[in-house]
Amino acid sequence: MREVLAEIEAWRAAGKPVAIATNVKLQGSSLRPLGAKMVMTSLREIAGSVTGGCIEGVVYEAAQEVLAGGAPKLLHYGVVGDENPWEVGLSCGGTLDVFVEALDSLSWREIYPALKTCLEQGQIAAVATVIAGPGLGNKLMLWLDGRRLGSLGSAALDGPALDWMQTQIAMQETTWKAFALAGESVDVFVEVFAPVARLMVVGAVHIAIPLVTLAQALGYQTIVIDPRAAFATRERFPHVDELLTEWPSVALEKLRPDEGTYIAVISHDEKLDNPAIAVALKSPARYVGMLGTRKKIPQRWAALRELGVTDEQLGRLRAPIGLNIGAVLPDEIALSILAEMVAAKHGQVVRFL
Repeated sequence: MREVLAEIEAWRAAGKPVAIATNVKLQGSSLRPLGAKMVMTSLREIAGSVTGGCIEGVVYEAAQEVLAGGAPKLLHYGVVGDENPWEVGLSCGGTLDVFVEALDSLSWREIYPALKTCLEQGQIAAVATVIAGPGLGNKLMLWLDGRRLGSLGSAALDGPALDWMQTQIAMQETTWKAFALAGESVDVFVEVFAPVARLMVVGAVHIAIPLVTLAQALGYQTIVIDPRAAFATRERFPHVDELLTEWPSVALEKLRPDEGTYIAVISHDEKLDNPAIAVALKSPARYVGMLGTRKKIPQRWAALRELGVTDEQLGRLRAPIGLNIGAVLPDEIALSILAEMVAAKHGQVVRFL
């Protein structure tokens, strides 16, 4: 959604009706994942993609029917066989279902402003949509803190769907599920909208170099913070997205960590680390880890409490940082940190003691 939001806003501002197509079921290989979107107007304006090209033409035609007042459509595509070569299908194998709906529907009008705010402010949210069965197109939105908006059409469906959505939002996993409702099957697609993943590293130490490299390979935006200009140099960190030679706690305040932020505090200098950890734990950052030895943890906890950190906030701190995989070398320690970050991203708590 984030990748087509600018086009949606421009078209809406110009008074153009918008249709939105979303990948909702997928088996086998595909160029685009579940949740991938293609948005269209009736004036041959298109943004985004659901496959990379092989079915976009027929999806556009289906969108025109929806924009003309038709009901939402669930389109199914598979591999075209030799017996029906004229049919439209997937060249990459597998099957794909695409849900096409109008952005001006009652359900979208109810949740769109809230979803737009979440995307702009870096909040995690999940949106469930009925893609087959009674209540086609109905939507239910759920925030990480339990707030909700909209309905799938009945309390009997909303209840079990919310339980499922809470699990999916914790794992940050987009998927679909069939529910039984009054003897009928209802297919529901849930999309988790997570902020762009950012890794903020406090301390331009040697471990930070492979940590930034590994994180970038997994798609994280990387930021290294260290007021010591001799360490925080482009020669040491040529590929980092941002390099800040500021006091870490001040820099974190400016960066405003959100629910897609991962913070690794690894300078091993308490006057840099402790104020930064205090800021990090008071933010909604998804992961905060601190480099240090187990025997010094009580001493660090006491120092953090003096900075106003509560016991509840301390419970979020991963210390010592990283999974215990026996790491010794800087690259191995970086791998252990990133592994713990990935577990946190998907709502897993993994500790090998």
